[in-house]
Amino acid sequence: MAAQHNPPLRIVGGHLALDLVNTVAPRRPAGPERDEYLGEPADLLEWAQRVELVDSAEAATVAEAWRAAPGADQQALRVALEVREATYALLTARVPAAEAPVDSSVAIGTLNLHWAAASARSALVQDGASVRLRVGTTPAQLIPDRLTRIVVDFLTAADTSRLKECPVEQGGCGFLFLDHSRNGSRRWCAMADCGSSVKARRLTANRRARATGKTE
Repeated sequence: MAAQHNPPLRIVGGHLALDLVNTVAPRRPAGPERDEYLGEPADLLEWAQRVELVDSAEAATVAEAWRAAPGADQQALRVALEVREATYALLTARVPAAEAPVDSSVAIGTLNLHWAAASARSALVQDGASVRLRVGTTPAQLIPDRLTRIVVDFLTAADTSRLKECPVEQGGCGFLFLDHSRNGSRRWCAMADCGSSVKARRLTANRRARATGKTE
């Protein structure tokens, strides 16, 4: 299903690696009713611009490269989705009660494969007096290469002690997010979305219970 047919995608992860993971919902329970926000290569390109993974000029270059090489767009999408699912599989082990334990060796193998390919397409470049790593030297694979680099950096270096899942059992969406609140008490991916929705549903249920005299 293409993203334009889904509800608006909320960007609430607090890190691009988590925003990638959150491009399918709900995560739990998995099933055919899930919204896939990266269903087509065009969705991936649009999302990459929205989260500022690429700028407009780079997006145009990517689109041109995809048109010039039949199948390149589908390959880029396939890699992006494989990176997404491998990242989610590895992160669930860090989130209490997110899901049952998974075989992380498969996820690690997938990321190793794509990181090796992305590294082969990367280069050190001179930037004034500094030297930086340029990831994405091949336009057709620029987006998945950059996503792979961002994910690898997040998994190996980021502080995930405040990584949380919007609580599905309590009516949340299951999105992963970093709790940057001062006391680490953030409960929902966004209070204005899931938090408010859950409170509204509870209020409605309580009113109905009082009206019918059926209270727990």
